[in-house]
Amino acid sequence: MQDLRTLPAPHQDYGAKLMNMLKKMLIVLAAMTIPSLALAAPANPAPVAKELAAPVVAAPAAPADAAAAPAEAAAPKSMDGSLPGYTPMRPDYENSVGMPKAKEIDFQEQFTENGQYAKWINNTVLLPIITVISLFVLGLLFWVIIRFNRRANPVPDKTTHNTFIEVVWTLVPVLILLGIAYPSLDLLAKQFKPAPADAVTIKATGYQWYWGYTYPDHGGFEVVSNMLKEKGDAPAGERFRTDNDGPGQLAVDNRMVVPAGVPLRIQTTAADVIHAFAVPSLWFKLDAVPGRLNEKSLTITKPGVYFGQCSELCGARHGYMPIAVEALPPAQFAAWVKAQGGTMPGEAAAEAPAPAAPAVPPATTETAAPAAATK
Repeated sequence: MQDLRTLPAPHQDYGAKLMNMLKKMLIVLAAMTIPSLALAAPANPAPVAKELAAPVVAAPAAPADAAAAPAEAAAPKSMDGSLPGYTPMRPDYENSVGMPKAKEIDFQEQFTENGQYAKWINNTVLLPIITVISLFVLGLLFWVIIRFNRRANPVPDKTTHNTFIEVVWTLVPVLILLGIAYPSLDLLAKQFKPAPADAVTIKATGYQWYWGYTYPDHGGFEVVSNMLKEKGDAPAGERFRTDNDGPGQLAVDNRMVVPAGVPLRIQTTAADVIHAFAVPSLWFKLDAVPGRLNEKSLTITKPGVYFGQCSELCGARHGYMPIAVEALPPAQFAAWVKAQGGTMPGEAAAEAPAPAAPAVPPATTETAAPAAATK
């Protein structure tokens, strides 16, 4: 390359401007590239695990009195997922409870009051209105085609306004919308009604790609839930899906166990990207957003196993993080909590030692002498 100093003056000015422009472009590119590389770099350059391997969750820091934790917390599980005092419930395949039903075009059978109300609105209010409107419009189309074609009506009508018809087609849609709006707004208010103070709190955390369920009212333990593999896909010695676990791609190794007939406070959040906790048969869907704690209340009316899935596109294995909610009678739920090493809310207060009575100072000789003299 020729030295710029050997060029004539006009060429030297042009070359200097060109070099300055190239320097500025390089500085801008460097400023744009370096932060992108810093963000793209993994925080922990650990080797990537296999795609199908269950993710590892960092255990929370153990409390100072971890040595006094109950022995049931370390109780090993059997191959069917059972614990001492708890046996997983078998799903109701015969009635398709809590799962999709073959050749079914309706909503799944609902097992919450809000779900039953919503299904009633759909089947009793919306579907009849939609059917009547569709048939009415279809009849009008046929009537116009037959009555007002060129052959049947060679001289077209010159009428441009009809006050009665204009009033009718304004008022009738308004009344229809009001009839739809009232139950819809009522359902919306019921869905966001706060949970009562004595509701059982369960925190569902979405990870890529599995769920974690924390029970803050029962000792704060967490249950990690991964999808079970089919028998042919599971490595030797690893638990695989059976009919007692649930349908294919919906069965999990650890379910979210809750009490039936008791108000629940479900809180959702996420550790990485946006997920969505959705169980169709419970009429429940709530986004799990990183850095935010969403909350919704429900009460499951019948013991059973209810299946759902993540309903927010969260990555490559979005379709492989199912949800299984097992609703048990309260007594069995308490047994499951103890099998997990947790405690029921009333037990923690009952087991706490009573406060010691204040020490009474011994009587001195000066105060004891008059008392003896009075006898």
